[in-house]
Amino acid sequence: MPRKPKRPCSYPGCPNLTDGQYCEEHQRLAAQQYNKYTRSPDSNRKYGRAWKRIRDRYAAAHPLCERCLKEGRLTPVEEVHHIVPVSQGGDHRESNLMSLCQSCHTKIHLEMGDRQICG
Repeated sequence: MPRKPKRPCSYPGCPNLTDGQYCEEHQRLAAQQYNKYTRSPDSNRKYGRAWKRIRDRYAAAHPLCERCLKEGRLTPVEEVHHIVPVSQGGDHRESNLMSLCQSCHTKIHLEMGDRQICG
């Protein structure tokens, strides 16, 4: 199967061609800029290695989207959601988690008003 053609790096003024969004040279810079301006400074404390282990364990125990399951659909889990957000005093206990597909996760955050519709 033929590969997709390489395209220019998205970093302003960079002429390098890449398979992804940024060339190897600018990948790290883009990640640093994202972490600096988009993520909250304490996100690594809230969502570090321990959270990844908790999330993976919960997703393995609950492999289907809980909202879709209530409506009779079998959709694989893509996100583990905090019912009470960590930023509002929630924690990583199993009673505060729910497994969701990407669609349901986005709907919940749109209902909460903390995500905007792009497009």
